Amino acid sequence: MTPGTPGTAGTPDGAADGPRKNGSVRASGSRASGSGAATGGASAGSAPAGGTSTGGTSAGGAPTGGATPWKRPAPSLTTGTARPEGGGRAASGDAPAPARQWPLLTVLGLAGTGLLVVGTDVLPQSFRIGTMLVGAALLLGAVLRRVLPSVGMLAVRSRFTDMITYGVMGGLIVLLALMVQPAPWLRIPFLEDVLHLTVT
Repeated sequence: MTPGTPGTAGTPDGAADGPRKNGSVRASGSRASGSGAATGGASAGSAPAGGTSTGGTSAGGAPTGGATPWKRPAPSLTTGTARPEGGGRAASGDAPAPARQWPLLTVLGLAGTGLLVVGTDVLPQSFRIGTMLVGAALLLGAVLRRVLPSVGMLAVRSRFTDMITYGVMGGLIVLLALMVQPAPWLRIPFLEDVLHLTVT
């Protein structure tokens, strides 16, 4: 071949082409390795971010490892009391407080009048009359508890329980006031014998 033919050993052009080709190969290889390093760096940089988003739930959320959060146990004692039957206001909400509680105030007023009569002794039978007024106040409370749908603070328990309590206590007080000595207004031989046996 002629000395000027490329690719022939010993020719200047062939010798010049060899380093050029090797340099282009090295340059392309370096560009490929740089792009690989860039992609590798991006994947390496994205891996911790992904790991942080998936495995970092303990920083703001529930603890990892499937552990359930601690919950405070429910109290074993009742913290409130339900309103008894018929314990609402006896008047509208616009009425003043004494008007809303007039059944209780009526019973308390009558019982207080009886105690005042007993204390002042203005009548010949003040002890008997005053005690009867106290018993009558309890009987009135039983009647109000039965008739009215809402009696305010006069309601303590259920309607039936309040009626029995007020009625029995008021009846016994009135009965004892009628039978008290001296000069009882009511005589019941059986109860008098029971009273004598109890006292003696």
